[in-house]
Amino acid sequence: MSDIQDIFVEYAPAYLDRFGDKMPENHKKVISDIIACRTQAFGKTVYECTECGAIHHFYRSCGNRHCPGCQHMKALEWNERQLERVLPGHHFMATFTVPEQLRPFIRSHLKDGYGGIFKASSDTLKKLSQDEKYIGGDRPGFFGVLHTGGRTMQYHPHVHYVIPGGAVSSDDGLWHPSRTDFYLPVKALSKVYKAKFRDIMIRKGLFDQIPAEVWSIDWNVNVQAVGNAENTIKYLSRYIFQAAISDYRIVWVKNGKVTFKYRKQGSSRDRCMTLDAMEFIRRFLQHVLPTGFMKVRYYGFLNPNSAVKIDQVQGLIELYYEFEIRTPEITAETVKPLYCPDCGGKLKYICSVLPFEMNPVQYTV
Repeated sequence: MSDIQDIFVEYAPAYLDRFGDKMPENHKKVISDIIACRTQAFGKTVYECTECGAIHHFYRSCGNRHCPGCQHMKALEWNERQLERVLPGHHFMATFTVPEQLRPFIRSHLKDGYGGIFKASSDTLKKLSQDEKYIGGDRPGFFGVLHTGGRTMQYHPHVHYVIPGGAVSSDDGLWHPSRTDFYLPVKALSKVYKAKFRDIMIRKGLFDQIPAEVWSIDWNVNVQAVGNAENTIKYLSRYIFQAAISDYRIVWVKNGKVTFKYRKQGSSRDRCMTLDAMEFIRRFLQHVLPTGFMKVRYYGFLNPNSAVKIDQVQGLIELYYEFEIRTPEITAETVKPLYCPDCGGKLKYICSVLPFEMNPVQYTV
């Protein structure tokens, strides 16, 4: 079995020779970072064993958010932060997709396309949550995660939202809960979402570049009840800090071909797909995000800058249920300490040696 770094080391030079003059610079940087990750190109970190005193050197990771080997710790830290902010009561996960006919346009206009999906879908949730027929609160709170691919690395941009089941009303200052099994109607969400995305593209002057058939078909929106948010947050944390494919899914690499395993939606059986190495790299790179683009966004009272703070919302929810509901006790998976490979003792950070430096850089810890 190989891993993503091995595939890039072996085949990316040929890919660059063939397509380099047409590639975005951030794609080239992803290739460069993955190849150099955990090599002397990024320096090293020095640790000392607290038991036996042995000194250990580890090459530093590249830190690129698209590198499969660099994201596990970030995922754990994000997961822990979100679970600390979980509200009591029922939650929902809403998924907003775009039609297949729109995907080529999105790929050619990544910032405007992804930004439009976020803006149109979040505004749709805010608009419909105010309707007295459903919730009747003008201050909902939710966060969204952009996901750009499917299980075979095909291009399929969509946003997942985690939504507490209700909203605060500025009229009475109270919590207005949704039903436990229903948040908002998907047909209405789809209609408003499509209209808002269209209006955004008109304002940006991009409407004429979108196929007309996009506006005559339904846009897929799904909303499902998930109980408390723990499992959904853990599910999404894998996608937030995950590259297009993880190392464990690579089955073998030989004769210029890459075989990887995947599962169809709703199935627990592993299947295999084999791609030419050039096609594998192409599919991987099509999920590289624009430089500086934020793939996780927070809205309403879940936004850190909200005028309504999350502890106030928690109090309103508890008040509504007459304090018969409590925030669930949730334990997040934490980052495990490093241990000495010689004696098993804990390793203590000493310093970092940056690339091309003669002397280590000492940091306060």
